Amino acid sequence: MNDGEDRYSRQERFTPIGLEGQKRLADSSILIIGAGALGTGIAETMVRAGVGHVRIADRDYVEWSNLQRQQLFSESDARERLPKAVAAHRRLKEINSSIKIDAHVIDVTLQEIEDLLPGIQLILDATDNFDTRLLINDIAQKHGIPWIYGGCVGSYGITYTIVPGETPCLNCLLGSIPLGGDTCDTAGIIPPAVQTVVAHQTTEAMKLLTGNKQALRGTLLSFDLWRNEQASIKVGSAIKHDCHSCGPDRTYPFLSAANLQKTEVLCGRDTVQIRPSVRRDVNLTQVANSLSQLNEGPVESNPFLVSIKLHDKRMVIFKDGRAMIHGTKDITEAKRIYHRYFG
Repeated sequence: MNDGEDRYSRQERFTPIGLEGQKRLADSSILIIGAGALGTGIAETMVRAGVGHVRIADRDYVEWSNLQRQQLFSESDARERLPKAVAAHRRLKEINSSIKIDAHVIDVTLQEIEDLLPGIQLILDATDNFDTRLLINDIAQKHGIPWIYGGCVGSYGITYTIVPGETPCLNCLLGSIPLGGDTCDTAGIIPPAVQTVVAHQTTEAMKLLTGNKQALRGTLLSFDLWRNEQASIKVGSAIKHDCHSCGPDRTYPFLSAANLQKTEVLCGRDTVQIRPSVRRDVNLTQVANSLSQLNEGPVESNPFLVSIKLHDKRMVIFKDGRAMIHGTKDITEAKRIYHRYFG
């Protein structure tokens, strides 16, 4: 047996996978949305496992602060500010040249997501915001594609596997899942939290792709590694029969332009306004305190808004979740700044 033939031998000896499961992996196509901490970890595991086709989409580029937890990237990637999708593609091809990897440097919105789906059997969430996750949720329900939700911040992580027609969808769970506004830029993050979420997401992915659906966890898993806490919650009863995303009278609300995050360049001003798809009641005092602790720029607040100066930009946050990014007309740049502080 040569080196190439031996590549997956230890995985094939794992009885639930075996030779047949390995063949199924080789015949599988997955979409990973996001190439940050979760996305790079997921991609590396799936590529090493022998998934035949891995498609990755990400809008961002590599920065020095990414290197602490985003495992595919190097210092040279940060120096060159390579797009994350490009840098990930390069490294993944070095890891496993025998599989198909296609990378897309795009902001995944309503216009792009349909183009990413042909041939895809599973979607893995590695995004940094709920607007994109709700978009993933509706497109997955529309096409009957399973997807695996995952998120982490600080030492906390959460994940859930959503199977259309069998489990509650993310829209059903909106009242059950903690939707805190913290991000890695505001609350920090430790690599083990990332790695734990990745381990659960990729294990569930391998179960689905190898035909071991009966082995799915079936619960919403959350944990805090620093506090030594873990909860595995049965959420089957959370299915809403009037859910507009997965119910019998579904309308896929987050595939409607009216319900997507709104971005617009304000006329005559060097400013982009961002309005989230789901109206939020923002605790401005908490936001001001959180931003002040970052020491990234002066923070000002009043009962109606919070403002922070970020080098040559200024971000203003309103109580309803709207934000104005002053100092740019670039919508992609404005969204990147916004999602650094508000997931």
